[in-house]
Amino acid sequence: MIFAGNFKTNHTRQSTALYIKELTQKTKAKKEEDRIILFPPLTAIDDYESDFTIGVQNAYHIQNGAYTGEIGLEQLDEFGIKTILIGHSERREHLGESQELLTQKFNFFKEEAFEIIYCIGEPLEVRKKGFEAVMKYLLAQFDGIDIAYDKLIIAYEPIWAIGTGRSATVEEISSTHRALKNVIKETALLYGGSAKLSNIKEILSIAGVDGVLVGSASLDADGFSKMVLA
Repeated sequence: MIFAGNFKTNHTRQSTALYIKELTQKTKAKKEEDRIILFPPLTAIDDYESDFTIGVQNAYHIQNGAYTGEIGLEQLDEFGIKTILIGHSERREHLGESQELLTQKFNFFKEEAFEIIYCIGEPLEVRKKGFEAVMKYLLAQFDGIDIAYDKLIIAYEPIWAIGTGRSATVEEISSTHRALKNVIKETALLYGGSAKLSNIKEILSIAGVDGVLVGSASLDADGFSKMVLA
């Protein structure tokens, strides 16, 4: 199983260092095949001593250049970063990232052999229209994306369940993951959207769920470690 923690705009370099130290201690008993990926904010990227994969929540598809406020490959290389999150709904919605831009980012970091966690998800109004509408919406988010890329991980996050405290039902997760697996085949498929300690066992028991992408519930090392060990 993959346990990915997205810190979003939370934690500092100092608190991230303490977090990683605590999480390392508290996950010593995790299954050998289980994997932890952490996405701290960009200012907290550092050379941490741990077995966890450290990735970035965002980067620009450029080596370096005149792109004020962005970071490029040159900055990521300094810390040996080779994992990136692309397509999160908060960047699609709040920052206006289009499918065209996401495709450009994807292709750039694919060429650089990055591991890419690519996020897809539907808003509540689409979910209310029925399953066929949901799948049409989700599959459109694969436009321009090489779903056969061998370093790709897909994260399905229903937008209406992100940060709301409401997770999708077992049937909603199961049916959506089953349909997505028919398309992406052997690619790992994570579930995200208010995953927490109280529902982690139930979510991970669903066929087609290869792990979770956790937001707010990953911010506390003790709580996140309990999710990993659950």
